[in-house]
Amino acid sequence: MKVGFIGLGHMGGPMSLNLLRAGVPLVVHDRDSEAAEQHVALGASWADTPAEVAAEVDVLITMLPGPRQVESVLVGSGVVEELHADAVWIDMSTSTPEAARTAGERLAERGVHRLDAPVSGMARGASEGTLQIFAGGDKEIFERCRPLLEIMGDAERIFLVGGHGAGYTVKLMVNLLWFSHLVATAEVLTIGVKAGVDLNVLRQSLIASPANSRFLERDVAGILEHGDYDESFAMMLACKDLGLAVDLSRDVNVPVELSAVVEQIYRRGKAKYGGLAGEMIPVRLYEELAGIDLRVPAGA
Repeated sequence: MKVGFIGLGHMGGPMSLNLLRAGVPLVVHDRDSEAAEQHVALGASWADTPAEVAAEVDVLITMLPGPRQVESVLVGSGVVEELHADAVWIDMSTSTPEAARTAGERLAERGVHRLDAPVSGMARGASEGTLQIFAGGDKEIFERCRPLLEIMGDAERIFLVGGHGAGYTVKLMVNLLWFSHLVATAEVLTIGVKAGVDLNVLRQSLIASPANSRFLERDVAGILEHGDYDESFAMMLACKDLGLAVDLSRDVNVPVELSAVVEQIYRRGKAKYGGLAGEMIPVRLYEELAGIDLRVPAGA
């Protein structure tokens, strides 16, 4: 099975390297040819265009910034016309069901299968091959592609979550809830510390309470112990994902007052600190408003 991979950024780069190291024959392309230097050195073939990738492979994987880039590559670059019948397109980008529908319908007319399979687990999970993967599509195609997915992700956390588009939806909901956790946690910790409670005592009390979450236990520790706002995932991407989630709510006619506020807080953080700031930088908004740094001794 020959595999193509388009999009060798912070996530796609290490994901595709894991495929190479597992012995998967790989053809790669990225807008930045330098992103493929390590891949080529390890035996991957370079293609000058996305269409050239599609013409050579049985499975095409895309890992792109968002719906606009997915549409540009699939439809605008000739990929749809080059994939052969019975090939599979796996889109691991964070996108929307609607954004992939046009390309998907055209591929189906040509006998090409597809899965949406966005991921969760940040750059570290991409490097370690421990990503969580949410797939949407036909069960038969999912099982055919599972060996590839298991190279990039944790076998115990790879899920077929429904038909076409369900993977995109679940991933957007995961991100939306995570970003909401971040904003709520920032508010709670800032209020408690300003009211005189020791930060570590407050956090441990919350962890021991019904209000506990994985975010409180693990994800916020990077900020509290090291001042790390996670630059591995940029604010411009976080804002993009929040916008897609809120747009989806409109598509299905669900009012989302809370989510809309979270999106605006993130956009405020992006405006203040820049699009390349880390995805957890909204915590810094609260720290500055309160005139404090939320920090505890490492390992506390």
